[in-house]
Amino acid sequence: MSVPEDEERLLPLAQRWPRASKFLLSGCAATVAELATFPLDLTKTRLQMQGEAALARLGDSARESAPYRGMVRTALGIVQEEGFLKLWQGVTPAIYRHVVYSGGRMVTYEHLREVVFGKSEDKHYPLWKSVIGGMMAGVVGQFLANPTDLVKVQMQMEGKRKLEGKPLRFRGVHHAFAKILSEGGIRGLWAGWVPNIQRAALVNMGDLTTYDTVKHYLVLNTPLEDNITTHGLSSLCSGLVASILGTPADVIKSRIMNQPRDKQGRGLLYKSSTDCLIQAVQGEGFMSLYKGFLPSWLRMAAVIVNSSRSHFEGLIKADEEA
Repeated sequence: MSVPEDEERLLPLAQRWPRASKFLLSGCAATVAELATFPLDLTKTRLQMQGEAALARLGDSARESAPYRGMVRTALGIVQEEGFLKLWQGVTPAIYRHVVYSGGRMVTYEHLREVVFGKSEDKHYPLWKSVIGGMMAGVVGQFLANPTDLVKVQMQMEGKRKLEGKPLRFRGVHHAFAKILSEGGIRGLWAGWVPNIQRAALVNMGDLTTYDTVKHYLVLNTPLEDNITTHGLSSLCSGLVASILGTPADVIKSRIMNQPRDKQGRGLLYKSSTDCLIQAVQGEGFMSLYKGFLPSWLRMAAVIVNSSRSHFEGLIKADEEA
């Protein structure tokens, strides 16, 4: 065995397989963040379902009996009516989603960067390529993760169904996948995929472009340096823009995924994403598309922005150093 190979075997795993190690470490960190911020995601989903006008067509009295509550009152209501641990109902498929989404996004982004876009003449990877690559990678990752997102949304609403006296749909995560597959087939697992990938593209676009713009402005025009304060402010701003762009699609996605279905797995409330959008605006007003905005923004600033920036910046840096 040659000397260089001997030396390579003595290197730490992080240096021998830098990208794999970075992905594993970022995955572990994101899983911890997922657990820490999941109550915000659950609260967001519950808010998105409140006052759903389309339920009136089925004679459902839930819309009239449940008053609209804000983020804090909704979270406290879940604790008081269902129990503290119910704030994490649906966290298992959420972790599954993260694994599938992050893996699909990373592989797609690396392929686009190395094969499709390539580096510019000065050997740098420009921002516009990062943004387009991030959007396309987010779309692919979200499409692959749609079944886990579907199960997550439906499990998040199980506690509300129990309070309303409705039968629970699932006994657990794997029963949920099996039941959806048996009723709607493979196609049923991708219910709501259109607004889901739209949201992913809009969120990635708002995240990547706003973060860089705000960070550069702060560094060049204020006394702030490139440190954790600048990063935090940039993350808040990019999360705000991403939420403004992505929340309407997120509301439509959640409602389509959670709607009651017949024995063949077909939705009983909405024919399509456009139909859901029209019914929401006509029945509840335009601002109904921004239900759950505040917890969505807070969670994006805490998880999505930070994880996506560190991931993409790491890939770009590694590409420039190669």
